[in-house]
Amino acid sequence: MDVHADVEAVAHELYGLVPGRFTAARDERAARAREAGQAQAARAIAGLRRPTRAAFASNLLVRRRPKEVAAFLELGEALRQAHRSLDGTQLKDLSHQRHVVVAALARTARQLAEGEGQAVSESVAHEVEQTLHAALADPDAAEQWSGGRLTTALTPPAGFTGLPATAPVRPQPAVTRADAPAKPKPKPSREAEQRRARLEQAHRTAEETGAEATAREAELRGAEQEQRDHEQALAEADAQVAELERQLREARTGQAEARRALAEATVRVRDAARAAGAARRKADAAADRSAELAGAQE
Repeated sequence: MDVHADVEAVAHELYGLVPGRFTAARDERAARAREAGQAQAARAIAGLRRPTRAAFASNLLVRRRPKEVAAFLELGEALRQAHRSLDGTQLKDLSHQRHVVVAALARTARQLAEGEGQAVSESVAHEVEQTLHAALADPDAAEQWSGGRLTTALTPPAGFTGLPATAPVRPQPAVTRADAPAKPKPKPSREAEQRRARLEQAHRTAEETGAEATAREAELRGAEQEQRDHEQALAEADAQVAELERQLREARTGQAEARRALAEATVRVRDAARAAGAARRKADAAADRSAELAGAQE
């Protein structure tokens, strides 16, 4: 029996749950492992930590948006490779794109979490953004985040990591002699060409990731509008059903009252029929008696 595989499967399941259900489900899985005689697995499962709201939102993003996550990881790799070779203008432009992509994915994570009934405050949303910045800057953080099992938010480093240090460029003394020959413009080195290619790739990845996130947000807005339309239709149908049920209750009340009135009228008819019959018999008897007396006098 592969204990590690069992624990991995349980962990994958647990970190897909909302935080409020995590602890009970974890304890139940650990108890089940103990009952099956898997003491090692039970200890490992019991040691799994409940995720914070920010970690849950980040994990949900990884699980629900794999295409955006893959593009985001590629962006991080390209950024880390190109970061040290950028000049001020390029760095500012790429930094702006990075923040746009992070903001878009953070909004998506927030909407996904709220769709699961988990309120996301501004502080939690900020932690989600910090986690995304960390995943861009640090390859170890990227690996943790992309596993979809964070227990707490990640903190980005002061700068991009995972890059070899580069030697500082020493400024060249200015040529002061008027007759100094102009130096030919040096041909870009292979390393410079590679850095430029990585930069261009980083730009493309940032644009593609931002476009994908924007498209997903548009899909989400469309789905939310459709949900609101269906909710309104359901509310109207519920109101119609409630009105019909009210009318049905009134009709049933009227039906019951009519039945009682009919039963009472039936009793009155029966009693009246009996009284009328008795009266008729008495009248007939009196008439017969009168006729007899009249005949006797003749």
